[in-house]
Amino acid sequence: MEITLEICCDSADSVQAAIDGGADRIELCSALSEGGVTPSPGLQAAAVASGALPIYVLIRPRGGDFLYTEREWHIIYDDISRAGALGARGVVIGALDADGHLDMKRLSRAVQEAGPMDITFHRAFDMCSDPRRALQELLDLGIRRVLTSGQQASAETGAACIRQWMNQVRGQISLMPGCGVNARNVARILRETGATEVHASARALQPSLMRFCREDVKMGAADRDEFSRYVTDVDEVSRLRAELDRHAGTARETAPPAY
Repeated sequence: MEITLEICCDSADSVQAAIDGGADRIELCSALSEGGVTPSPGLQAAAVASGALPIYVLIRPRGGDFLYTEREWHIIYDDISRAGALGARGVVIGALDADGHLDMKRLSRAVQEAGPMDITFHRAFDMCSDPRRALQELLDLGIRRVLTSGQQASAETGAACIRQWMNQVRGQISLMPGCGVNARNVARILRETGATEVHASARALQPSLMRFCREDVKMGAADRDEFSRYVTDVDEVSRLRAELDRHAGTARETAPPAY
């Protein structure tokens, strides 16, 4: 049983670190500090041009909730189309109505816009009011992968819920644990959920290379350090890859013989 490792990247340097560390797929976004928004066409083109891994582009026009206006939906549809034109293998989408249910009408059109691209439903799922209903609706839409923390603060604490949903969908949807996944807890998460894909950012704090630093001027929040940023760490990706391969090997050794 092979385990797919998806790494979430919001810069060209992070994409390269994910490739070098042994990732299988990249979710490409910008502004991970906002939970991720749609990356620029330039970043999408650069990631696709690396040619090493499938690129799945996050389609999210802004931070905040997942209830979008008509203006924002036009942007979403256009961004899906542009991602496909730039060579993305898949898109990562999600939206809710005001009552916390899937926005089925508009998601249906988003699926149509995606055409042959693969689709992941992102962690808007963790904000929905009825996850069992949402899973059935995702099946109706033809979406076969969901990124989720089990509607908990992390995938580790939400593992039991993910397992329950796995039993509900019976292999028709891949539930991909994400949020707080790292090399220290990934094997436990896999054992407790039965998942065959995991999602992680695998980031580490990188100090700025600037020699001149104006500390009294802020580009964002007043308490933000403008001279450091989080980037994907190749060593953490490698450790995750090693843990996944070790888990897969153990699963093969303990599997009952086939007759």
